[in-house]
Amino acid sequence: MIGLAARTNLLRARDGRDHARVTYVELFFDLVFVFAVTQLSHGLLAHLTPLGALQTGLLMMAVWWVWIYTSWITNWLDPEKPAVRLMLFALMLAGLVLSSSIPHAFAERGLPFALAYVFMQVGRSVFMLWALKRHDPGNYRNFLRITAWLVLSALFWIGGACVEDTARLALWGAAVAIEYLMPAAGMWVPGLGRSTTADWTIDGGHLAERCALFIIIALGESILITGATFAEQAWNTTSIAAFVVTFLGSVAMWVIYFNIGAERASRQIATSEDPGRLARSGYTYVHLLLVAGVVVTAVADELVLAHPGGHVETGSVAVIAGGPALYLIGNAIFKRLSAPHIPLSHLVSLVLLASLVPTAAVATPLSLSAGSTAILILVAIWEGLSLRHRAD
Repeated sequence: MIGLAARTNLLRARDGRDHARVTYVELFFDLVFVFAVTQLSHGLLAHLTPLGALQTGLLMMAVWWVWIYTSWITNWLDPEKPAVRLMLFALMLAGLVLSSSIPHAFAERGLPFALAYVFMQVGRSVFMLWALKRHDPGNYRNFLRITAWLVLSALFWIGGACVEDTARLALWGAAVAIEYLMPAAGMWVPGLGRSTTADWTIDGGHLAERCALFIIIALGESILITGATFAEQAWNTTSIAAFVVTFLGSVAMWVIYFNIGAERASRQIATSEDPGRLARSGYTYVHLLLVAGVVVTAVADELVLAHPGGHVETGSVAVIAGGPALYLIGNAIFKRLSAPHIPLSHLVSLVLLASLVPTAAVATPLSLSAGSTAILILVAIWEGLSLRHRAD
């Protein structure tokens, strides 16, 4: 069996001083997920119902899991090595199939979606077994466990693609549950035991930068929707106001994450004695809430730009208030990992967002969006002033 292993060491060289840089090929790989995020937001916009939200949420969890697992892989492997690059290119091709299937994943393209997903998850893990066998026995054992879990979930993904409607949703929900339970359970496998976060020797700074870049991807989708939708509208006072409100909301979201939380957490994980624990909780799990918040807010922005006046539908209320709420909840949990308390500004603003909902009966989409944007700006200013006074 030793012959089925890479002779060349494909692991990143680490000097122990600075974190590994994000390579160009990693950024190139991320382009597939720009498309995936666009597909998710458009899918939710086209099916703005409880069922549509549930389906989109499940697909979003799958897309995020593919991306974050690949980011863990490139944290260990050197993307400058030809074999690793070829692996990433193969994943990109499958990722395009996956992303193209998203709008009809619960209809006629369920099987292409499932096969592309399984290929990416299982295929990447098998590649890791090949890359690690000679060069990192401890992590090789981890990936034996990971591969076993992913093969189990693959049965549910492919089985779900072979049935329809509620049965597909149930089987795919089980597949997602298996994969999300895996890190929390230490990837326990009979005969192989479990791993601990101390076993996951990662470059924390690199993973923090990778996740920050994905937030940029998601915010980029919001900016793209703002510009593209505004370009198609008649330019008048109302449409210009909607354009400014949605843009300011995106800026506030950027400030809330990057002005304080991202850099502070990056420093903490880079110097932590157990970076695997922070990578699992703060980046692998919590960042999904952040990405979901940005995607849902992007849907709200498109609705507001296309229909700034008139009656506010139930679905519009859900995304206009729910997107920022998801984002603030994610930020609050994320920042708590590197601070003694959950930021008070985030808690107060969640209450303010909830208070917007009853006003929907007399509000327009634009006024409701202006309210949620004002709350996001309040968080950004409050947090910035609070920490500046502490520094003084």
